[in-house]
Order: sequence, then C-alpha cells, then structure tokens
Amino acid sequence: MTARHVVVRTSKRVPVEVLTGLAEAGASAVHEADGRRGAVSPDLRPIQAGARIAGSAVTVSCHPGDNLMIHAAVEQVRPGDVVVVTTTSPSTDGMLGDLLATSLRARGAIGVVLDAGVRDVAELREMGFPVWSRAVSTQGTVKASPGSVNIPIVVGGQVIHPGDAIVADDDGVVVVAHERATDVLEAARDRIANEASKRARLADGELGLDMYRLRPLLAELGVVYVDEP
Repeated sequence: MTARHVVVRTSKRVPVEVLTGLAEAGASAVHEADGRRGAVSPDLRPIQAGARIAGSAVTVSCHPGDNLMIHAAVEQVRPGDVVVVTTTSPSTDGMLGDLLATSLRARGAIGVVLDAGVRDVAELREMGFPVWSRAVSTQGTVKASPGSVNIPIVVGGQVIHPGDAIVADDDGVVVVAHERATDVLEAARDRIANEASKRARLADGELGLDMYRLRPLLAELGVVYVDEP
C-alpha cells in the first residue's frame, strides 16, 4: 500500500558552483536563458529588497493553515537549500515566522518561497532571511495535519520537483529543472555578455529601433510616421 503522506529523504541537489552562477545571473536572465520557462506567478513577492539567491528546492505540501510539515522539512534541509511551500488549497495564513526561519537557517536554508502567508516580517528583514510569499498575514496556524516533504508540488503555476534550482531576487522567482541547470547557466552567461554589448551601444545613444532592426517590422505592421503640421 502506498503511503498518502511521506517525507522523502533525498540527496538530489544542483552543484554549488552552478547555483552560485545562477544567483549571479538573476531570475530574469535565467528565465530568458531557459526558453522563458519556469517563472513563478508574480503574486509571490519578496518581503525584502536586494536579496538574490539560488538553491536546491526542498518541497513541502501543507494543509492550509497548518505548518506542521514545514517543521518536518527542517530536518531534510542541507546548507544552501531553498524551502518551497505550497498548501493543498489556497491559503494566506501566516505559515512562517521568525522562529521557524531561525530553525531553517540553523540547518543551512538560505530562503523560503511560500505560496501562502508570512508574518514577523520586520524580524525576518532584521535577520536577513529572505522570503517570497503570496501574502503577509498576522493569522496564525496550527500543527495538526499531515502532508508531505520532497514530492513534486505546484507553486505559482509551476511544477517544482525536489532538487530543482530555485532562483529568486527582486524580480520574482524562477524554477529550473535539475537536469537543465548547468546548460541554463551557460545560456544565461552568454545572454548577459550579449546584453553588456547592447548596453554599451544604447549608452552611446544608439536607438533600440536600429540596434534591433525594428524599423522594417514597424512598416510591415502598418505603422507610419506623420509629421505634425
């Protein structure tokens, strides 16, 4: 008989050097480099400014209003992990606060992505522990209902598997499948190098219309220039 609720022990992680590179590239560049895949809903926003992280996902499925399984997930965290939490039906309750964040940090977690609510925001900012959440809420939770850790979950419209790369910053959150992480990093670095050249040309005054050769497209679309009398 297959168990309904499980805590899966797994060593599946993206190499540290790949995660470091993905964090440096940032969420938007990684999203573009992965064929515009993996963007988590912009409804999940950072509670802080300036944080930029990338880590392997420890996934958690919780009953709404119940953070028992986040506590169960703490034991599965390794240094550099990002804990990614969903609930089995929509919830904005404050599933994470400073005490649970302290426990997660002690195990090496570098942040949390939470498709629910967070609280103790001032304390979390003071700690420098980054969280991306759907809501900020004073509403407390219980510890009573079973769920699962390290199973595939859906967060913000994206399927996330344990060990996938999570990239998060001020722009939002992006997930990259574990098996594509190295290739996506290479593509992101190529994109960033290309953008550096474009940035220099734009800074020198060249128009995007000309650099991207957009004038023929405008004409093809029927856009005409008219001089005001």
